[in-house]
Amino acid sequence: MKTLALFVLLIPALSFGQYNTAAINFGRFSPAATDGGFIIGYKGENFMDQNLSIGWSASWFHKEYVDQVLLGEVQNYYGVVDGSVTENKATTNLHSVPLMFSLTSYFPLLPVVSAYLTGSAGLEGLMIVYKNLQNENENEFKIAWDFAWEIGTGLSYKLGNRSDFYGEVSYHNANPSWSYNVTDPNNGAIKSLEQSFDMSGVAFKFGFKFLW
Repeated sequence: MKTLALFVLLIPALSFGQYNTAAINFGRFSPAATDGGFIIGYKGENFMDQNLSIGWSASWFHKEYVDQVLLGEVQNYYGVVDGSVTENKATTNLHSVPLMFSLTSYFPLLPVVSAYLTGSAGLEGLMIVYKNLQNENENEFKIAWDFAWEIGTGLSYKLGNRSDFYGEVSYHNANPSWSYNVTDPNNGAIKSLEQSFDMSGVAFKFGFKFLW
């Protein structure tokens, strides 16, 4: 009798075999530091039970824009002699690559539709190419890192036995920065400035998930 009771209790665990998923997603990300743009990413998951998974993700966001914060610093030091030259000094080419670990919980709504909540934490790498403040013909390259976190919710639709289509809205938070020195052209004084990029914002993503 005890053996039968133990077998009944173990049926849910025995009937569920762990499986993995790989997802490719794309969409639009709108960080505070710049205008919104295209984002593409990858997410892998390992399911601990039918409705709970742990995973990791990586994504890429790129934007070339005029950094308004840096533009203000340029104008403070060099004035607005020529608007196009001043903006050229503040032109920034930005690549954002967050690397995150995630925990996701699924809530079945229909046989082929599930809602889910997901939370992620990790590091955000920011690669930036910008004009040298003292010599606009030279480019500077920097890599900045910061702790990043993200929360999101979405719907997943089963296309087949091993494939899903999903849509997600999420909020991302990170603020990479670094310090650099500039020389005041009027008195030769050296001042330390901080270049900060507020990468917090909302992302809309769509993608395909494959199971094995």
